[in-house]
Amino acid sequence: MQNSTIINIMKLNKNVIAFTGGGTAGHIYPGLAVADELKALAHKENKEITINWIGCSKGMDRQIVEKAIGSDGKRTAENFYGIPSGKLRRYISWQNFTDLFRIVAGYFAARRILKKLKPAFLFSKGGFVSVPPCLAAKHLGIPVYTHECDFTLGLANRLNFKSAKTMFVSYEETKNRLPLAEQNRVVVTGNPVRPVIYKANPQAGKDFLGIEKNNTKPVLLVLGGSSGAKQINNLVYQNLEWLCQRYIVVHQTGLLNADDKTELELKQKYAGSYLPYQFIYEQMPDVISAADVILSRAGANSIWEAAVMYKPMVLVPLCGSGTRGDQVDNAKFFQEKNAASILVGDQATSENLCNELTKMLEEKTRNEYALNIKNMVGEERPALKIAQLLYQEL
Repeated sequence: MQNSTIINIMKLNKNVIAFTGGGTAGHIYPGLAVADELKALAHKENKEITINWIGCSKGMDRQIVEKAIGSDGKRTAENFYGIPSGKLRRYISWQNFTDLFRIVAGYFAARRILKKLKPAFLFSKGGFVSVPPCLAAKHLGIPVYTHECDFTLGLANRLNFKSAKTMFVSYEETKNRLPLAEQNRVVVTGNPVRPVIYKANPQAGKDFLGIEKNNTKPVLLVLGGSSGAKQINNLVYQNLEWLCQRYIVVHQTGLLNADDKTELELKQKYAGSYLPYQFIYEQMPDVISAADVILSRAGANSIWEAAVMYKPMVLVPLCGSGTRGDQVDNAKFFQEKNAASILVGDQATSENLCNELTKMLEEKTRNEYALNIKNMVGEERPALKIAQLLYQEL
């Protein structure tokens, strides 16, 4: 009854929008892409809107959001609100008990924030931090929208879908797997990519990396996600001499798996050919643009940002008991379109990696992959499509 009363008396502010999502960069950057497109739409109509982000009070969420600069040269999100967050695990762990209290605390913190902001709607990009705000928004009568970037719904989005007015998905196959009765609340949009990605400058990326203009070696960009990927890092370290003989290796080692001493030693040893970074922030679009080949996990955000720039990829998806297999699904989709080569599980060996990267040394091979990717992603900008649908709430 209390929730019903709130719904009837709370007047929403059409100039205020709330976003939520986090835990990893992949649950933040796509949301920022939608926020940027929303601000551009509002600007065309001389309408001022304020973007507020509700994310995890710990970790890298705040740093990513506050560093994000939109296509207008200003911060994409004006305000960041941190809330307690507990992880939603699919396995038995004592942390499930302690995190339950964090989730409850996150709900009440998000409820206070949303009640104060009175946003026109809440847009969620998923991740464990997004569940309490989505539930709180539903109880306050605030429309909830959510987006799933992978082939199958993550646990967070399974819960968020119950609170959502509409869920956006990247693939038609995702919608078709849902119950028929629920499909009327699902819209296929593709995966949102930040507008700055489309404007990336390869020369600016090379300038940031310090790559000389007379360089003739192709640039290999290694990405393991914001936290890093031990499997990919180890593959790179094991084959670094081979790689540096053939490529300039730009290696994002990740914030959790970084080793400052080792990185410095290797950078000095392979001067000019090995360029390690724990994490690349606002320069990343230009760095991707400067790359000739990308070695990466298969998180939806990373591969779609590379795909819209038509970059050939070698994908090493995260798999095993600790994942629901979403990255394997993503990677296989690209492989079926001849848009990437993949190394899954036991296939991710030094020998296979070197074989795939040897093929990528041929410019003709890279061009063939680039053309297939271009045919796959098309011309439509998913973030703009989502923003146009959301703008109807303002």
